[in-house]
Amino acid sequence: MTELEGVLAVLKPAGWTSHDVVAKVRRLVKMKRIGHAGTLDPEVTGVLPLCLGRATRVVEYMQDLPKEYKAVLRLGLSTDTEDLTGNVIEAVDEVKVTRAEAEETLRSFTGEISQVPPMYSAVKVDGKRLYELAREGKTVERKSRKVNVHEIEMTGFEEQGTYTDITFRVLCSKGTYIRTLCVDIGKKLGLPSTMAKLERTLSAGISSSKCLTLEEIEQFMADGSLHSRLIPVDEAISHLHAHTVTDEKRSAALQGQRLSAQVVSPPVKTSDCIRLYDSADKFLGIFRKQEESGAIAPVKVFSD
Repeated sequence: MTELEGVLAVLKPAGWTSHDVVAKVRRLVKMKRIGHAGTLDPEVTGVLPLCLGRATRVVEYMQDLPKEYKAVLRLGLSTDTEDLTGNVIEAVDEVKVTRAEAEETLRSFTGEISQVPPMYSAVKVDGKRLYELAREGKTVERKSRKVNVHEIEMTGFEEQGTYTDITFRVLCSKGTYIRTLCVDIGKKLGLPSTMAKLERTLSAGISSSKCLTLEEIEQFMADGSLHSRLIPVDEAISHLHAHTVTDEKRSAALQGQRLSAQVVSPPVKTSDCIRLYDSADKFLGIFRKQEESGAIAPVKVFSD
């Protein structure tokens, strides 16, 4: 059987780490070369793209794309982990916030914002991951970082006893912590808050509707049809512009040689990475125009 190659879009269940999902799929498809495009916390569900075989070489390009989430923010209490898995560190007896106030506050987070990574995160400080330090009861100073919130909209507003739950959809850049966003929204409303629930609905351009459950993956692997469910490598990076090399220079491209700009069409106008194809629409790899020489140089070649 030919080894599987491409992107397998998995619908991650709650209670599984991203590593758990990778390990499970490795056993199901009987191959080791699998990587994922973007970690999800254990209780978070949704889109987890897995790259199989040579598709692992394009993970970094897939991660550059925006991610979309559906989140539930609980107003009225805060925890040490910024979600409901942690210990409550503050709570109020009453939440006095109107739907209109909440909606206006959410909208104010559109655009470039600063975030301080939560202590329970995989960010490294002096060689140790923050969550490792947090488990030791330590808190360290973290540098704020800039992220982009492209879209945010409130989709629900509901009282939950003493607390109030706000449901919202957010489209954001990589590196955005939705837990921290929930906390910061609460702060702006003058209340403690935490993330009550999170689902990733879009990652690397892949929506939930294109994802398979672990049970479906096992079934399709058993009947020999899983290969037809994979997203081809070049389709997974379709946000990179596509260009074609002349037939005469196809072999040179596959050998990783630099190409004259004249043999690639349409003309490459930027130094951003491009997808390169032959005249038969066969994907040859990722290339980039060199600023100084103008040559089209290989970045990652996908030879036959």
